[in-house]
Amino acid sequence: MNKENQAETESKKVTVHTVAIEDVDEAEGEVGQSKEVSLPEVFSTPYRPDLINRAVATSQSNRKQPDGIDMRSGKRTSAESWGAGRGEAMVPRISGGNRAALVPQTVGGRRAHPPKSTKDHSKKLNKKERKLALKSAISSSCNVQIVRERGHLFEDLPIVVDDGIHELNKTKHVKNLLEDVGVWEDVQKAKKAFKDRGRAPKSVLIIYSKDNGISLGARNLPGVETLDVENLNIEMLAPGGDAGRLTVWSKSAIEKIEEAF
Repeated sequence: MNKENQAETESKKVTVHTVAIEDVDEAEGEVGQSKEVSLPEVFSTPYRPDLINRAVATSQSNRKQPDGIDMRSGKRTSAESWGAGRGEAMVPRISGGNRAALVPQTVGGRRAHPPKSTKDHSKKLNKKERKLALKSAISSSCNVQIVRERGHLFEDLPIVVDDGIHELNKTKHVKNLLEDVGVWEDVQKAKKAFKDRGRAPKSVLIIYSKDNGISLGARNLPGVETLDVENLNIEMLAPGGDAGRLTVWSKSAIEKIEEAF
């Protein structure tokens, strides 16, 4: 991204949607109040899908729990080979019978190359690369083309809401808000997929700076997730390594992003 485009992005003003006072008694501000907020410089970070994929793969591999098998699995048998000269294959056979056992190609035999609990699945990523990947994922969440490529349905980006969103502790209040900002159709799409496939795809991500009930109000909506801005992570912003998660930001979360980056 050249300097002219970067300067244009940095100076861009974004309208802050106001949470209606009728929806929740604790919400602050007047109905119809118009505000604007400037996007921090982090939202002009170039798109780096290579780093985002590596960061997600590293995070997933480091969370992998070691797994293995019982070292005696398939070996609890008295089977021994008859040796040569009998016209039979020299595989181990159970005593008192003719059935082969113990070796991998037999029924109930040991595994040829079992997983080992001592194997190290962890991966490393440079701190600067991890930080750049996170910044790129944040920037991608406001890129219309990238978000549409993920299949999300929305009207406009980025979506910034005033801090009254922190007080929405009921599902109907969160639903009304998502309808007002034009992303409720994406939630309905996730709900239909949940009925068809038994699991809901990733839909709207709500990023807040203070949880006064928003996590409780949004937890029952299919595909909708909430996240504290202080716990931003690459897997929430780019599920599966695919950037462009449909994100709703609170105004104070945007301000904390500016302080952090």
